[in-house]
This record gives sequence, C-alpha cells and structure tokens, in this order.
Amino acid sequence: MDFTYLVLALVFIVLIRLFIALINRPQQLSYRQKSKLFSPAERSFLGVLDTACTAQYRVFAKVRVADVLTPEKGLNRSNWQTAFNRISTKHFDYILCKPDTMEFVAAIELDDKSHNSKRAQKRDALINYACKSAQLPLIRFPAKARYSVQEIKQVIEQSVTPEIKGSL
Repeated sequence: MDFTYLVLALVFIVLIRLFIALINRPQQLSYRQKSKLFSPAERSFLGVLDTACTAQYRVFAKVRVADVLTPEKGLNRSNWQTAFNRISTKHFDYILCKPDTMEFVAAIELDDKSHNSKRAQKRDALINYACKSAQLPLIRFPAKARYSVQEIKQVIEQSVTPEIKGSL
C-alpha cells in the first residue's frame, strides 16, 4: 500500500512538472517592421537640423539616453541600477556630436503636442534633470509647420558650452 501511494505521488509530481513546463514554455515571438523611423514632424526637423549643423556637427537621431548618459560613480549597486533603469528605455530625438571625436555637444528634443500629457511631462522632467546633472546641454524646440535654419543655428549656438559657442 505504501508503495502504491509513493508511485502515485511521484506520477502526480511528474505530471505537475510537465504541466508547469508546458505553461511556461517560451512563446514564439514574432515582429513586424515599422514603416518609418521618424514621424513627419521629426523628419522635417531633421532636414533643417542637418542643414543648420552640417559644417560643425554630426547629427544622430533616436539615440538611447543610456548610450549618452550613465549614472554617477559612487552610487551603491541598487541606486545605480535604479538610476540606469530610469533612462535605459528612453531616447533623445537628436544628439549633436563633434565630427572628429564624436564627443557629445548637446541633446535636442522636438516637443509636439504629446509632451502635454502627464506621462510625457514626467519623462521630460527626468530627461531635463539627467542632462543638467551630467552637464549636457539639452535644447528643446517646439514642433512647427516650418523652421528657419538661421533660427535653429542661433538657438544651438546660444545653448552649447562656451568653448563651442560661436563655432557654427
């Protein structure tokens, strides 16, 4: 009798483990290609930004914040990971770099109506703080139907660090 219960218990355990394995089996994930990298507003602004910066800077778009900024040294592991997680899934709309060294000059955000939402305002506050603490100039442009290359140049020139100021 005791042997029968033992065998039944083992069979029951095996069946439960098989059931759990079936439930937890990785689902085959598939993906689809998006149609474009930029919204029409982002693409339009990129053209003007390229024209405004072509002589002085390389423009990169959709750059992950964590590829530009990293949490400050000296944080304990838990705080470092928390700080990293806050920026790891976010991106800058555009990054300006020195063409010869690829050093970061400034981050640029194109703010459209979506930035009025509570969620976007919270994200913007984090990005503002992160850039300020890292001493990376963050330039915000409102989305418009049209842009002036000269105005874009002027705003960038006024926003970048003094050593670069006037080099556009």
